[in-house]
Amino acid sequence: MYTREILVPRASPIEDGNPVFGTWNRAFEKVDLLEIRRPYAYPLPRWARYCRIKEWQCFIAQDDSILLDAIFCDLKLYRMAQVLLYDKKNETKFVFRKIMSGTGWQLPLSLANSSVNSHSSSFYFRIHSWLDADTVKLDINIEATRRQPSLTVHLAFNSSHDVTPMAVSLGITERRMMYAYKTFVPVRGDIVLGGRHISLKEDDCSGVFYDCKGFFPYHMQTTICSAMGFNEENRRFGFHIAENQTRETHKNNENALWVNGQLTPLPPVLITMPEGHEAGWVIQDVEGMVDLTFTPKEHNKSVMEILLTKAEFYASLGHFNGMLVNSEGERIQIKNLFGMGEKLNLRV
Repeated sequence: MYTREILVPRASPIEDGNPVFGTWNRAFEKVDLLEIRRPYAYPLPRWARYCRIKEWQCFIAQDDSILLDAIFCDLKLYRMAQVLLYDKKNETKFVFRKIMSGTGWQLPLSLANSSVNSHSSSFYFRIHSWLDADTVKLDINIEATRRQPSLTVHLAFNSSHDVTPMAVSLGITERRMMYAYKTFVPVRGDIVLGGRHISLKEDDCSGVFYDCKGFFPYHMQTTICSAMGFNEENRRFGFHIAENQTRETHKNNENALWVNGQLTPLPPVLITMPEGHEAGWVIQDVEGMVDLTFTPKEHNKSVMEILLTKAEFYASLGHFNGMLVNSEGERIQIKNLFGMGEKLNLRV
């Protein structure tokens, strides 16, 4: 069965100007990719190196009635905030998006106690990453338009419930890296959609918080699968799996499974779509720990072209079936588990 070394926690994944690759079970004190010495073969000024860093934070929250996916991307040339809310009972979907060119809000170098605020009156958000107090809070306020209702969100991702997070530093080239921190926790809060109040309770609602930065290639491709729920023994579980362009994925990757807060690092996977991303997906490894299918039900496509850049983002909602194996060798059966499959094709 696949195993991975969990390293002793450290302050940063960069030491003396060199990236340190590996997997940890605690957040870093700071992640500043500009500390890497000569990430490119040719010398670049600081501003040019900064412009090559892509970073984002993602929040996923789900209970029996709703799924909310909020992503905040800083691609340097422009910034994007997108919120997808799906009402499972009424089978209705709402997508709110804000694109800002040039400079603006910046994601923090530390998650210990930092905040990010937008400056748009019609699309306001605030992220307070406060891992020193075992919580991350998200506030969103979006005004109504002719096509969509207003949306207000107040969520707290509570990591104090004996949850083991995962932090990774993965090589893209010998000196360029990506960092990711992710955790799966109970979520509480409130959502108001056009006057309708939705209350989320920790006993029923789970969520993934995902923080990522990297010197990604100009043509970046990533496929992500995630879902969460409760099994027949009423144990909270969830997974977040990605196939990306990193090296030595068997040694280290960002794939993870949580069962009642216990982390299982998963092996690398191959995600195939024999009939395209709108049909069935197959997610498998070679270790026998991941064997899933994903059947999309709802689709959301975003395409943005600015100057010589292009971003294609596909987010499908649907059901996972199959099985996962945790670190104790237990087979976790997945039966019609609602979740997301996302595919990003980015040239910037």
